[in-house]
Amino acid sequence: MKKRALISVYDKSGVSALASYLSGASGDGWEILSTGGTAKYLGENKIPVTDVSSVTGFPECLDGRVKTLHPAIHAGLLARRDLRAHMETLDRLGLGTIDLVCVNLYPFFEKVQAGLSLEETVEFIDIGGPAMLRSAAKNYRDVIVLTDSEDYPEVISGLETNSVSAELRKRLAGKVFDLTSAYDAAIARYLLELDNPAGYPAFWPLSLKKGQSLRYGENGHQSAALYLSADRPGALAGMEQLNGKELGYNNIRDLDLAWKTACAFGLGGQEASGSADLVRLGLSEQAGQVCCVAVKHNTPCGVALGSTLPEAYEKAYACDPVSIFGGIVAFTAMVDAAAAAKLSGLFLEIVAAPDYDPQALEILKKKKNLRIMKSRRAPSDKTECIAVDGGLLVQDADRKLLEKWDVVTKASPDAADIADMIFGLRAVMFVKSNAIVVVKDRAACGIGGGQTNRIWAAEQALARASSALKAAAAGGGTGPFTDAAPARVLASDAFFPFADVVESAAAAGIRSIIQPGGSMRDSESIEACDKHGIAMVFTGTRHFKH
Repeated sequence: MKKRALISVYDKSGVSALASYLSGASGDGWEILSTGGTAKYLGENKIPVTDVSSVTGFPECLDGRVKTLHPAIHAGLLARRDLRAHMETLDRLGLGTIDLVCVNLYPFFEKVQAGLSLEETVEFIDIGGPAMLRSAAKNYRDVIVLTDSEDYPEVISGLETNSVSAELRKRLAGKVFDLTSAYDAAIARYLLELDNPAGYPAFWPLSLKKGQSLRYGENGHQSAALYLSADRPGALAGMEQLNGKELGYNNIRDLDLAWKTACAFGLGGQEASGSADLVRLGLSEQAGQVCCVAVKHNTPCGVALGSTLPEAYEKAYACDPVSIFGGIVAFTAMVDAAAAAKLSGLFLEIVAAPDYDPQALEILKKKKNLRIMKSRRAPSDKTECIAVDGGLLVQDADRKLLEKWDVVTKASPDAADIADMIFGLRAVMFVKSNAIVVVKDRAACGIGGGQTNRIWAAEQALARASSALKAAAAGGGTGPFTDAAPARVLASDAFFPFADVVESAAAAGIRSIIQPGGSMRDSESIEACDKHGIAMVFTGTRHFKH
């Protein structure tokens, strides 16, 4: 009996070569069953096709929603050839086997990102395709199942030598469930989010597609790969690499943090993180400035705003000129020649920005290994996931800046300090806890993070700020911090359980502190601030980052 293949594809890449081979294979060739657009396409390529309706005895109906959902199709796929009862049943019912299925699915991954209406998007949920694939994959010992055009040549080669191995069949079946699970997850994410954006369903759906293999993971002995969202546009997937070596595992993690930190201060007309909170509280911030962020080992080592990119870069660099070496720098505006000239004097792994002018690119590309990344897309993930052994922790992304603005001390911050406090609050969101950021002129001049207690983080940040400001002042008035006066603002990601941070801040000349409040011993910190004439604001929102 002539073998039969069912071919029904949305993406027709390579399918004419596969069908042509099958149709002309040894002996009488395979009978090719097909539907709708695929049947028309194969006919135009002069490949004989049997319409599925002639096999099912049932016409395509409901605007194409029902074509292959029929026992004549699924019995032919699921019947085990080694079971006499199955084969006798097919004979009794007058049905034949189907020995190869080649199906890819309606482009739901793409259409769910296209901004269509619910009704339009639902029409791109494939039903018959996944059903056929799952039937064929379950019976993979008897049915070859194809979902990926890259597998066509290997199957053709195997058929030519009558050696499509059990291992290959099993792998192809595995790819079916890999695809359909991601496809179903994308549908679930779309429908569940429409109903309840803040809900956590019984099962957490992930729809990720392999972007690339990586040379190694966090360390050289660890293998790694990058997976990107199949159904949602992410900032990383939207990045274009203009120069340099391939990104590695650590590069990608650092790039992700640098870009998120920079974009928190606004990108391409988009509001900065928490701007709505500030408006609600009657607070304003300096607009029209650009941001520069430096990251090393997945933590910021410099964050600054400036009226120009060179100014922002100089401030970010001055925060920690040692750690920035070999790090990553991200900007929120087009890199010009002046900024590129400054960057070229330092060894960096990555520069990221919305764009680069031609002169800037010419300067930066002289460093052949420097990875130059271009993206106009701000981060958009609504949730964050952290792997734990055997599971996944899921939470809302930290997008809320502050709940309140309570001045809890006798002294109040002045307008300049308020601007620095808002800046520090944004910066501290991206520093590992315990996190302290010391701020001067909308720039971090001291960052302390990742410590096991808050006083160590504060001492670290204050010492770095003192060193940075002294070094800048020693530059003869040419550096970003030409005023030798100490920084006035300190921001913390969490409350102070003791007055020790306030005492250290006072000794360093800090005049305003912003922190969430909420400690049982808040009164001790407030009293210490009042003793030293320090203004302190409680925000009601903590920003732990473990």
